[in-house]
Amino acid sequence: MPLIFLRHSQPAAPDGLCYGRTDLDLAPGLNAVANRLAETLPHITQIATSPLSRCQKLATAIATRRSVPVIEDPNLIEMDFGDWENTRWNDIPRAELDTWADDFFHARPHGGESVAMLQNRTRNALANRDREPTLWVSHAGVYRALMAETDHVDPWNARIEFAQFETLPIP
Repeated sequence: MPLIFLRHSQPAAPDGLCYGRTDLDLAPGLNAVANRLAETLPHITQIATSPLSRCQKLATAIATRRSVPVIEDPNLIEMDFGDWENTRWNDIPRAELDTWADDFFHARPHGGESVAMLQNRTRNALANRDREPTLWVSHAGVYRALMAETDHVDPWNARIEFAQFETLPIP
């Protein structure tokens, strides 16, 4: 079964904020988004979601409309940006960003999680996923880690908009 990935809807956060694991609420409009998605998503028998409320609320709203269960999967949580959490990207010291860019997969200048750690968690989620038609409600970082498991030409720069879903070519 292909994997259906959905990024959470717009969080209630200012543009340019680094918020990885910060448990932000959603911007207004959850019901309209959930109604649209419940009508347009392919057939699913369950939903796996990140434990962060911006994913859980959307997952629960869709599950209610589709009458399917929701399973929380800690492997689907967004990357932990440590000291950078709740900081505007433009306010993060340039030297720290350069350290991260110099060793993108392993550096942790923020003290949080490395990209390699995120990728390993995502691989664990893939290895343990149910083969039933499942919707994953998660984050842009997890999406990029999934793209790295496909033949995407530039997975770490792949984009998925808020409340957008994609059926991924992952067996």
